[in-house]
Amino acid sequence: MSEDPQSVSAAVPEASGVTPDRLLHTGASDKPSAEDVVLASGRDLTPETLEWARRKLADEGRSALDRQLP
Repeated sequence: MSEDPQSVSAAVPEASGVTPDRLLHTGASDKPSAEDVVLASGRDLTPETLEWARRKLADEGRSALDRQLP
């Protein structure tokens, strides 16, 4: 078995509609946007849900996004 963790992911073909591992990130160094919060909650992007997300980010900061994720 290879010690390189990338060798396992690179050998697996990418399925259509699935985000490849190389594009996934935790966002720990990113500042989440209102769009991020809305999408993480499973809601549609509308003016109302964006305003809801802006309020959540203002009140809760980064945890507003974290609480939406499993």
